[in-house]
Amino acid sequence: MTKLLIATTIPATIKSFLLPYADYFRAKGWRVGAMSNGAAKDEALAGHFDELINASWTRNPSDSGNFNAPPLIRDAVLSGGYDIVHVHTPVAAFLTRFALRGARAAGKIKIVYTAHGFHFHRGGGKFKNKIYSTPERMAGRWTDRLIVINRDDFDAAEKLNIAGEKQLRYMPGIGLDFSKYDPANVSGRDIAKVRGELDLLGDDILYTMAAEFNPGKRHRDAIEALAMTKRANIHIAFAGDGPLVPRMKELAGNLGVSLQIRFLGFRNDLNRIVMASRASLLASEREGLPRSLMESACLGIPIIGADARGISDVVTPERGILYPAGDTLALRDAMLRFAEEPPKTIKPDPAWRIENLISMHEELYGEL
Repeated sequence: MTKLLIATTIPATIKSFLLPYADYFRAKGWRVGAMSNGAAKDEALAGHFDELINASWTRNPSDSGNFNAPPLIRDAVLSGGYDIVHVHTPVAAFLTRFALRGARAAGKIKIVYTAHGFHFHRGGGKFKNKIYSTPERMAGRWTDRLIVINRDDFDAAEKLNIAGEKQLRYMPGIGLDFSKYDPANVSGRDIAKVRGELDLLGDDILYTMAAEFNPGKRHRDAIEALAMTKRANIHIAFAGDGPLVPRMKELAGNLGVSLQIRFLGFRNDLNRIVMASRASLLASEREGLPRSLMESACLGIPIIGADARGISDVVTPERGILYPAGDTLALRDAMLRFAEEPPKTIKPDPAWRIENLISMHEELYGEL
């Protein structure tokens, strides 16, 4: 029996992206465990895994708990008799590979790491990129397979020698269940209801941006571009939460566009909101492979995206408009263009399907 351990820093990553993998490989007769901070207490994971392991790490790289994690990781993994450990998220990935480097060298275990977007990127500063790339290069020596989910990271992994040709794999994301984003499941009545809830009139145009409010997502660019359109019938719905919400509300007020922006917080009905929009928008300076834009494509709604890592993998000329990251004038022009010329319905890339990604993982595990 093959034994697979999936490790992430926090359980939310597993619940958001990785449950289909656990279910699939368990159905094949594998024993599948999960390891993260708080995993053993998470009831939502219990029905999907054979074993839940708590890890003492946190998302803060300098947290003291991280320094105590390696021996506990090593003991849990080796006592569990795991054949393959698949790690996700930077802290969990580094600590797990460090803890198991000896066991891997002895041929006791194989280690796979999926990078959901390196913390260094083409838009980052040279010094900051160096800080983040150094541990990735170090940990690459303790990794049997490195999976990257965008072309920028693939090129960076090759250029910086983070992984050799045999180790490195490109996969188009972590997989989407297309049935969950079927536009046929959103009725005209649903769309009309959303527009009513958002106080939109008949000729009002809505753009939706789904992203956590942190500096890297650049909500500021979207607000400034909206103000520069000088069009009272153009609106933006921000779905998401985070520490910058008060500051962005203040900015909207200062620029005179408060009435054109909806701060929605966390929403679990994004399909309806996106379907009520002229286009989805993402202004980030970097992404791994932006799920919100992939979901928008599945729903047939076009995209306006910054030309940044990950986003440029999703936003093709057939799916929308790519503008220079940080260029608010170009973003304004893109919003005005779609306001004047309603875009056509678009299609997603079939390669994003969860079934395809599971098949790619199965092939990779088979190599090991």
